[in-house]
Amino acid sequence: MAQAAPPLLSSSGPHWQKLAAPLLVILILAMMVLPLPPFLLDMLFTFNIALAMIVLLISLYTLKPLEFSVFPTVLLVTTLLRLSLNVASTRIVLLHGHTGPDAAGKVIEAFGHFLVGGNYTVGLIVFIILVLINFMVITKGAGRIAEVSARFTLDAMPGKQMAIDADLNAGLIGEDEARQRRAEVAQEADFYGSMDGASKFVRGDAVAGIIIMLINIFGGLIVGMAQHDLSLAAAATNYTLLTIGDGLVAQIPALVISTAAGIVVTRVSSEQDLNQQMVGQIFGRPQALLLTGGILSILGLVPGMPHVAFLLLGSVLAGAGYWLTQQGRAADLARAEEPPVPAAEEPQDVGWHDVAVVDRLGLEVGYRLVPLVDRGQDGELLRRIRGIRKKIAQDLGYLVPAVHIRDNLQLRPNAYRITLKGVSVAEGEAVAGKYLAINPGRVLANITGQPTTEPAYGLPAVWIDAAQRDLAQTYGYTVVDAGTVIATHLTRVINEHAPELLGREETQQLLDHMAKQYPRLVEDLVPKTLSVGTVQKVLQNLLDEKVHIRDMRTILETLAEHAARSQDADDLTAAVRVALGRAIIHETFGGVQELQVMALEPNLEHILMQAMTARNGTGTGLEPGLAERLVRETVQAVERQEDAGQPAVLLSPPAIRPVLARFLRRSAASLKVLSHAEVPDGKTIRIVSLIGGG
Repeated sequence: MAQAAPPLLSSSGPHWQKLAAPLLVILILAMMVLPLPPFLLDMLFTFNIALAMIVLLISLYTLKPLEFSVFPTVLLVTTLLRLSLNVASTRIVLLHGHTGPDAAGKVIEAFGHFLVGGNYTVGLIVFIILVLINFMVITKGAGRIAEVSARFTLDAMPGKQMAIDADLNAGLIGEDEARQRRAEVAQEADFYGSMDGASKFVRGDAVAGIIIMLINIFGGLIVGMAQHDLSLAAAATNYTLLTIGDGLVAQIPALVISTAAGIVVTRVSSEQDLNQQMVGQIFGRPQALLLTGGILSILGLVPGMPHVAFLLLGSVLAGAGYWLTQQGRAADLARAEEPPVPAAEEPQDVGWHDVAVVDRLGLEVGYRLVPLVDRGQDGELLRRIRGIRKKIAQDLGYLVPAVHIRDNLQLRPNAYRITLKGVSVAEGEAVAGKYLAINPGRVLANITGQPTTEPAYGLPAVWIDAAQRDLAQTYGYTVVDAGTVIATHLTRVINEHAPELLGREETQQLLDHMAKQYPRLVEDLVPKTLSVGTVQKVLQNLLDEKVHIRDMRTILETLAEHAARSQDADDLTAAVRVALGRAIIHETFGGVQELQVMALEPNLEHILMQAMTARNGTGTGLEPGLAERLVRETVQAVERQEDAGQPAVLLSPPAIRPVLARFLRRSAASLKVLSHAEVPDGKTIRIVSLIGGG
């Protein structure tokens, strides 16, 4: 059974809101060229009056100008609506004005006949007065206020921005509030600038109203006398009354809209609307009301003055002032009878809440890099950081802590800093809007730009414009944007410090996650056999030697098997490495059958075994000359392996593997030290270099 399709427009959905404004503007423009019947013209004139009243009431209840930020656009739309109605009514007046005063609809007839008594002289004078009030007083004043406000707002923007930054640095406001306040400052300047330009629409509308009135009167006389054989008096009566009615029905809403514009631009931001401010500030002072009432009463006693009006209004004001005075005294008496307010508590002493929590992983950026990490500006780096955490979680096997991002005005504009436990571990610079062309070592030609060094790996690079991107790629450069530069550097830092980022909390979360899949395994191991700290240390040892911990089931099973014999983290790590041998070999060599490795010369291996045993495995029993020779030959062997395109792997006995790996790590970072026990059965070992044999 087919289902009915949902309606295109819904009164509660967003579809009609997206179509309302375009349809309104199109209809307004269509009215200038399409003929309208008198009934539809009446409806549109009534809608124009209602719209003007709505705008006026909204301006009265607005607390601050930015709450009605769409007002400049509303001013333009209402002006276009009035002009379109003028054109449509002019067409009807000139075509059918000879038939009588209701030729252009009942609304124009009412304004032209009932409001001015059918006297076109009075109507003409009233129309001119309304136009002058609108043009010379309200619109001109509102435009001047908007112009001055826009100028002062622009001049004050730097100071306001600095004040916001100062509050942010002092910790009085958060980053979200600071961004919101910066946006409000910019929006305020845009609003007053738009109001300054929009006021020109109303002034032009007033001039157009006078011109349209003159065209209607003289055009009507010509049409009435030449085409419809009316007398001069009859033509003047019909067309002038219709023109006056048409002008009044357009100018009265224009006057209302202009008044609303003046109210909006003269408003001072407050927590009260205009009604509350006027009542509270004008009629809320009893002394002013008493004095004004007394003065009016005295004037009412002067011979020749209108006694009733002055005495009545003076009595009302004096009575209101007396009533307000009594209310104030009653309030003071009530406050005096209230029990005393208990003394305020002494300021709370310094406590643990004043100790700032150090972020485990942080990223600080200069102000020019803020758009890359600002949610409001759709910062691309935020998405990349989420992707980085997901990729690292898939590679290493645990979820690294979230990266806390903040702007730092103490940094250079294009600089960024990566912090670990509150301490800077890496710094760099990235130019937003430009691209970094990295020289991988084999480029066809040099490209012009700002020379620099790629921060993650230290490669020579050049900052270039977007227009040079394709050219740089043609030359053989690796071209990345500023966000990718920071993301790559952050990825390298996280990988290098993965053991430190695996804290006790992350280890417990990892165990809780595994307990959902293997509840019995985790329950028997932690905390019955091993503590969380011991498991954490084993995992950190694995990460320290670039071994992933994705296979947590194997790791936990191995720990459960060997924990009864030893609680030492290093011994347990060695056992886990043997269990993960297949994964370690595959990650290092891939799927090859023959493993090309380096090995120790037997005599050197024997000496190292004796030295480790003598020092209880601390690795401090090596004679200095022997240690220097071991490091030198290892570095040379690693370089040969890398030049041949082979992984640098040193095979050693299990007893000395941990100490040897720690000893050689600083000299040869890319070297991996494996034990014989970690090589799975079925793999062939080929020794390509012998260390200590020379």
